[in-house]
Amino acid sequence: MKRCLLLALLISWSAYATIDAYEFDDYDEEQRFRVLIDELRCPKCQNQNIADSNAGLAKDIKDRAYRLINEGKSNAEITDYMVERYGDFITYRPPLKPSTWFLWFGPFALTLLAAAILLFMKLKAKPAEPAKVDADKHKQVEDLLNKLED
Repeated sequence: MKRCLLLALLISWSAYATIDAYEFDDYDEEQRFRVLIDELRCPKCQNQNIADSNAGLAKDIKDRAYRLINEGKSNAEITDYMVERYGDFITYRPPLKPSTWFLWFGPFALTLLAAAILLFMKLKAKPAEPAKVDADKHKQVEDLLNKLED
């Protein structure tokens, strides 16, 4: 009974697996397609390329890329088409333009700002003054040290 249940579970699980079958005329076109879908980001998913995404939108983008490759479009033309349609978010390497400067230079600027703040705080901090000990306590400490030496 348990074996039958396990077998039924395994068989039904394979029904959830989907295989995207894209047929190409030659190996080079297939490799271009693989590179392209690895480099395009799914607009619906969080930081996942369309090759790994199961979203319907990613499937639509893959289908469109497949059609454009079969129409003889270059990877640059396909990427430009996708950027025009979905925005700069679709590429993992956004172009260097004023609207993306923060993406390119933001981490460096934040690191420099943090280093400047830490340096300013370090230079502004006053060195700690030595603890003041009155003469009586100093005498007691010396007496105790003399007892230890004896």
